[in-house]
Amino acid sequence: MPHATAAWLVDNTALSFQQIAEFCGLHILEVQAMADDMTGTKYTGRDPVRAGELSMEEIEKGQADPDYSLKISKGPEQVRRTKGPRYTPVSKRQDKPDGIAWLLRNHPEISDGAICKLIGTTRNTIQAIRERSHWNISEIQPKDPVTLGLCSQRELDAIVARAAKKAGLEDKAADDTRFAGDKEALLEQLRNERDEAKRAAEEALHGEEEAPVELTAETLFKKTGE
Repeated sequence: MPHATAAWLVDNTALSFQQIAEFCGLHILEVQAMADDMTGTKYTGRDPVRAGELSMEEIEKGQADPDYSLKISKGPEQVRRTKGPRYTPVSKRQDKPDGIAWLLRNHPEISDGAICKLIGTTRNTIQAIRERSHWNISEIQPKDPVTLGLCSQRELDAIVARAAKKAGLEDKAADDTRFAGDKEALLEQLRNERDEAKRAAEEALHGEEEAPVELTAETLFKKTGE
Protein backbone atom coordinates (compact mmCIF):
# COMPACT_ATOMS: atom_id res chain seq x y z
CA MET A 1 0.00 0.00 0.00
CA PRO A 2 2.51 2.64 -1.11
CA HIS A 3 0.00 5.51 -1.42
CA ALA A 4 -1.38 5.00 2.10
CA THR A 5 2.17 4.81 3.48
CA ALA A 6 3.17 7.96 1.61
CA ALA A 7 0.11 9.79 2.96
CA TRP A 8 1.10 8.92 6.53
CA LEU A 9 4.69 10.07 5.99
CA VAL A 10 3.52 13.35 4.49
CA ASP A 11 1.23 14.04 7.45
CA ASN A 12 3.48 12.83 10.28
CA THR A 13 7.08 13.50 9.26
CA ALA A 14 9.28 16.25 7.86
CA LEU A 15 10.77 14.03 5.18
CA SER A 16 11.21 15.54 1.74
CA PHE A 17 8.88 14.58 -1.08
CA GLN A 18 11.79 12.94 -2.89
CA GLN A 19 12.62 10.75 0.12
CA ILE A 20 9.00 9.65 0.50
CA ALA A 21 8.66 8.98 -3.22
CA GLU A 22 11.81 6.81 -3.28
CA PHE A 23 10.79 4.86 -0.20
CA CYS A 24 7.24 4.20 -1.42
CA GLY A 25 8.14 3.67 -5.07
CA LEU A 26 6.03 6.59 -6.29
CA HIS A 27 6.63 9.59 -8.52
CA ILE A 28 7.49 12.77 -6.69
CA LEU A 29 4.49 14.52 -8.28
CA GLU A 30 2.14 11.97 -6.67
CA VAL A 31 3.57 12.79 -3.27
CA GLN A 32 3.31 16.53 -4.05
CA ALA A 33 -0.35 16.07 -4.94
CA MET A 34 -1.03 14.31 -1.64
CA ALA A 35 0.56 17.16 0.25
CA ASP A 36 -1.51 19.71 -1.68
CA ASP A 37 -4.75 17.67 -1.34
CA MET A 38 -5.04 17.66 -5.12
CA THR A 39 -5.73 13.92 -5.39
CA GLY A 40 -9.24 12.79 -6.20
CA THR A 41 -9.33 10.48 -3.18
CA LYS A 42 -7.92 11.10 0.25
CA TYR A 43 -5.86 8.07 1.28
CA THR A 44 -6.11 6.75 4.82
CA GLY A 45 -2.62 6.88 6.26
CA ARG A 46 -0.80 3.63 7.00
CA ASP A 47 1.85 3.73 9.72
CA PRO A 48 5.02 2.01 8.38
CA VAL A 49 6.55 2.12 11.87
CA ARG A 50 3.77 0.05 13.38
CA ALA A 51 3.90 -2.26 10.36
CA GLY A 52 7.59 -2.88 11.05
CA GLU A 53 8.72 -1.44 7.71
CA LEU A 54 10.43 1.67 9.03
CA SER A 55 11.96 2.67 12.37
CA MET A 56 11.77 6.07 14.03
CA GLU A 57 15.58 6.19 14.02
CA GLU A 58 15.52 5.84 10.23
CA ILE A 59 12.93 8.62 9.94
CA GLU A 60 15.04 10.89 12.13
CA LYS A 61 18.07 10.26 9.93
CA GLY A 62 16.07 11.23 6.87
CA GLN A 63 14.71 14.38 8.48
CA ALA A 64 18.24 15.44 9.45
CA ASP A 65 19.65 14.83 5.96
CA PRO A 66 17.40 15.51 2.91
CA ASP A 67 19.77 13.49 0.71
CA TYR A 68 19.50 10.39 2.91
CA SER A 69 17.69 7.41 1.39
CA LEU A 70 15.41 5.60 3.79
CA LYS A 71 16.03 1.90 4.24
CA ILE A 72 13.15 -0.48 4.82
CA SER A 73 13.39 -2.60 7.95
CA LYS A 74 13.72 -6.33 7.70
CA GLY A 75 10.40 -7.89 8.54
CA PRO A 76 9.98 -10.63 11.11
CA GLU A 77 11.05 -14.08 10.03
CA GLN A 78 8.24 -16.30 8.90
CA VAL A 79 7.46 -19.14 11.22
CA ARG A 80 8.00 -22.38 9.40
CA ARG A 81 6.25 -25.56 10.37
CA THR A 82 8.62 -28.35 11.28
CA LYS A 83 6.15 -30.79 12.80
CA GLY A 84 2.59 -31.82 12.34
CA PRO A 85 0.64 -33.16 9.36
CA ARG A 86 1.43 -32.08 5.84
CA TYR A 87 -0.51 -29.03 4.67
CA THR A 88 -2.80 -29.63 1.71
CA PRO A 89 -4.62 -26.86 -0.18
CA VAL A 90 -8.35 -26.73 0.46
CA SER A 91 -9.07 -27.44 -3.21
CA LYS A 92 -7.28 -30.81 -2.98
CA ARG A 93 -8.45 -32.01 0.43
CA GLN A 94 -11.43 -33.80 -1.05
CA ASP A 95 -8.99 -35.97 -3.05
CA LYS A 96 -7.22 -37.32 0.02
CA PRO A 97 -9.49 -40.37 0.52
CA ASP A 98 -8.88 -41.44 -3.10
CA GLY A 99 -5.11 -41.19 -2.60
CA ILE A 100 -5.28 -43.11 0.68
CA ALA A 101 -7.32 -45.88 -0.92
CA TRP A 102 -4.75 -46.16 -3.72
CA LEU A 103 -1.88 -46.48 -1.26
CA LEU A 104 -3.70 -49.10 0.83
CA ARG A 105 -4.43 -51.16 -2.27
CA ASN A 106 -1.08 -50.86 -4.08
CA HIS A 107 1.37 -50.46 -1.19
CA PRO A 108 0.04 -52.20 1.91
CA GLU A 109 3.58 -52.30 3.28
CA ILE A 110 3.51 -48.52 3.94
CA SER A 111 2.68 -47.76 7.56
CA ASP A 112 -0.21 -45.53 8.57
CA GLY A 113 2.24 -43.01 10.01
CA ALA A 114 4.05 -42.73 6.67
CA ILE A 115 0.76 -42.21 4.84
CA CYS A 116 -0.19 -39.49 7.32
CA LYS A 117 3.10 -37.72 6.66
CA LEU A 118 2.92 -38.16 2.89
CA ILE A 119 -0.65 -36.97 2.35
CA GLY A 120 -1.39 -35.03 5.53
CA THR A 121 -4.22 -37.09 6.93
CA THR A 122 -5.08 -38.86 10.19
CA ARG A 123 -4.85 -42.46 11.34
CA ASN A 124 -8.59 -42.52 11.98
CA THR A 125 -9.31 -41.63 8.36
CA ILE A 126 -6.92 -44.31 7.11
CA GLN A 127 -8.47 -46.92 9.37
CA ALA A 128 -11.99 -45.96 8.28
CA ILE A 129 -11.05 -46.33 4.60
CA ARG A 130 -9.28 -49.64 5.27
CA GLU A 131 -12.34 -51.02 7.11
CA ARG A 132 -14.71 -49.42 4.58
CA SER A 133 -16.51 -47.55 7.36
CA HIS A 134 -15.73 -44.11 5.96
CA TRP A 135 -18.82 -41.92 5.67
CA ASN A 136 -18.21 -41.41 1.94
CA ILE A 137 -16.82 -44.85 1.13
CA SER A 138 -19.22 -45.36 -1.80
CA GLU A 139 -17.71 -42.37 -3.62
CA ILE A 140 -14.04 -43.16 -2.94
CA GLN A 141 -12.08 -44.30 -5.99
CA PRO A 142 -8.40 -45.28 -5.61
CA LYS A 143 -6.24 -42.80 -7.50
CA ASP A 144 -2.49 -42.19 -7.60
CA PRO A 145 -1.71 -39.41 -5.06
CA VAL A 146 0.97 -38.07 -7.41
CA THR A 147 -1.62 -37.59 -10.16
CA LEU A 148 -3.93 -35.92 -7.66
CA GLY A 149 -1.18 -33.49 -6.69
CA LEU A 150 -1.07 -34.64 -3.05
CA CYS A 151 2.65 -35.47 -3.18
CA SER A 152 5.54 -35.68 -5.62
CA GLN A 153 6.76 -38.83 -7.34
CA ARG A 154 10.10 -38.53 -5.55
CA GLU A 155 8.40 -38.42 -2.15
CA LEU A 156 6.24 -41.43 -2.98
CA ASP A 157 9.19 -43.45 -4.30
CA ALA A 158 11.22 -42.66 -1.20
CA ILE A 159 8.49 -43.81 1.18
CA VAL A 160 7.81 -46.96 -0.85
CA ALA A 161 11.53 -47.80 -0.84
CA ARG A 162 11.82 -47.30 2.92
CA ALA A 163 8.71 -49.36 3.58
CA ALA A 164 9.93 -52.18 1.34
CA LYS A 165 13.32 -52.23 3.04
CA LYS A 166 11.75 -52.23 6.48
CA ALA A 167 9.41 -55.06 5.54
CA GLY A 168 12.28 -57.08 4.07
CA LEU A 169 10.70 -57.30 0.64
CA GLU A 170 13.99 -56.51 -1.11
CA ASP A 171 15.77 -59.39 0.65
CA LYS A 172 12.95 -61.77 -0.19
CA ALA A 173 13.13 -60.81 -3.83
CA ALA A 174 16.88 -61.40 -3.86
CA ASP A 175 16.52 -64.81 -2.18
CA ASP A 176 13.64 -65.96 -4.40
CA THR A 177 14.93 -68.93 -6.47
CA ARG A 178 11.59 -70.20 -7.75
CA PHE A 179 12.43 -69.23 -11.34
CA ALA A 180 16.12 -70.12 -11.25
CA GLY A 181 15.53 -73.43 -13.10
CA ASP A 182 13.43 -71.78 -15.78
CA LYS A 183 16.12 -69.19 -16.30
CA GLU A 184 18.82 -71.80 -16.78
CA ALA A 185 16.64 -73.78 -19.20
CA LEU A 186 15.97 -70.67 -21.26
CA LEU A 187 19.68 -69.84 -21.41
CA GLU A 188 20.48 -73.38 -22.50
CA GLN A 189 17.85 -73.22 -25.24
CA LEU A 190 19.18 -69.92 -26.53
CA ARG A 191 22.71 -71.31 -26.45
CA ASN A 192 21.70 -74.38 -28.50
CA GLU A 193 19.85 -72.24 -31.03
CA ARG A 194 22.89 -70.03 -31.43
CA ASP A 195 25.19 -73.03 -31.99
CA GLU A 196 22.76 -74.53 -34.50
CA ALA A 197 22.58 -71.28 -36.45
CA LYS A 198 26.36 -71.02 -36.48
CA ARG A 199 26.72 -74.61 -37.73
CA ALA A 200 24.16 -74.05 -40.51
CA ALA A 201 25.96 -70.90 -41.59
CA GLU A 202 29.30 -72.72 -41.75
CA GLU A 203 27.81 -75.55 -43.83
CA ALA A 204 26.25 -73.10 -46.26
CA LEU A 205 29.54 -71.26 -46.62
CA HIS A 206 31.44 -74.53 -47.22
CA GLY A 207 28.97 -75.54 -49.92
CA GLU A 208 29.42 -72.23 -51.74
CA GLU A 209 33.20 -72.67 -51.75
CA GLU A 210 32.99 -76.21 -53.27
CA ALA A 211 30.45 -75.33 -55.98
CA PRO A 212 32.91 -73.63 -58.40
CA VAL A 213 35.27 -76.66 -58.24
CA GLU A 214 32.52 -79.12 -59.19
CA LEU A 215 31.33 -76.84 -61.97
CA THR A 216 34.86 -76.55 -63.39
CA ALA A 217 35.37 -80.35 -63.30
CA GLU A 218 32.08 -80.90 -65.05
CA THR A 219 32.97 -78.36 -67.70
CA LEU A 220 36.35 -80.00 -68.29
CA PHE A 221 34.72 -83.42 -68.60
CA LYS A 222 32.32 -82.12 -71.22
CA LYS A 223 35.13 -80.53 -73.17
CA THR A 224 37.20 -83.73 -73.01
CA GLY A 225 34.26 -85.80 -74.20
CA GLU A 226 33.69 -83.56 -77.15
